[in-house]
Amino acid sequence: MRRAAALALAAACAVWAVGCGGDSSSSTTTPTVTRTTETFSGTVAVGGSAFNSFRVAATGTTEVTLTTAGPPASIVMGLGLGTVSDAGCTRLTGASVNTAAGSSAQLAALTTSDTLCVQVRDVGNQTSAVSYTVSVVHP
Repeated sequence: MRRAAALALAAACAVWAVGCGGDSSSSTTTPTVTRTTETFSGTVAVGGSAFNSFRVAATGTTEVTLTTAGPPASIVMGLGLGTVSDAGCTRLTGASVNTAAGSSAQLAALTTSDTLCVQVRDVGNQTSAVSYTVSVVHP
């Protein structure tokens, strides 16, 4: 009797395991996040900084590119990503770099839904006002 019950239990487990097997043809769909590109321009005074704010709609990577800065065209500027506060643009930890203008993102960070800001600042090498253009790509 015990043996019959054990065999019945084993058969039931085998049927259950086969019935719950995964379909190897199924796939997981990853939702796409719409990415937005925003371009800002401004001027940074000697010893100063400027920032522009933008709204991030979802969690994802935000990329910042200082596309132009000058004169001179080779000047290195501080570039930061942060949150808007009463004090201006408070940079996120680790989201700051000194860079010359270029065509590839110089700064990227994982961000969440919030109003963020991009900051361009003098790193101590300006002798006159510098005009800039910065591009931000975000979710």
